[in-house]
Amino acid sequence: MEIVRPEPDTSAKQGDTIPSGTIIRLQHMRTRKWLHSHLHASPISGNLEVSCFGGESESDTGDYWRLIIEGSGKTWKQDQKIRLQHVDTGGYLHSHDKKYARIAGGQQEVCGVREKRADNVWLAAEGVYLPITESK
Repeated sequence: MEIVRPEPDTSAKQGDTIPSGTIIRLQHMRTRKWLHSHLHASPISGNLEVSCFGGESESDTGDYWRLIIEGSGKTWKQDQKIRLQHVDTGGYLHSHDKKYARIAGGQQEVCGVREKRADNVWLAAEGVYLPITESK
């Protein structure tokens, strides 16, 4: 995933700090689609659906996530626990052990839930921040 700030003309550079509370978008590197949520029910658990949506020039507020750092840190660092809270719905990015039966390998559902839970804490152990230019 690539981290992109939603505001136009705010291209960040590799190594820029991302403070707790920052609104970000997450873009899948290969498909260029955005991590998206809305008020539709997820197919397995009935929680808030999370999917990939849009593309380079197709994005809306359903793609906005608030970075919340767990613990005492003020900026996002490697190996630091975080939560991602969806701006429009208030749901936290979440996963559980229920799997899609029709997908080979039993892929897990990723969804949104409205309360903080132990299984909606995330950890970015590796990666590189690669900003893109916003289209106008």
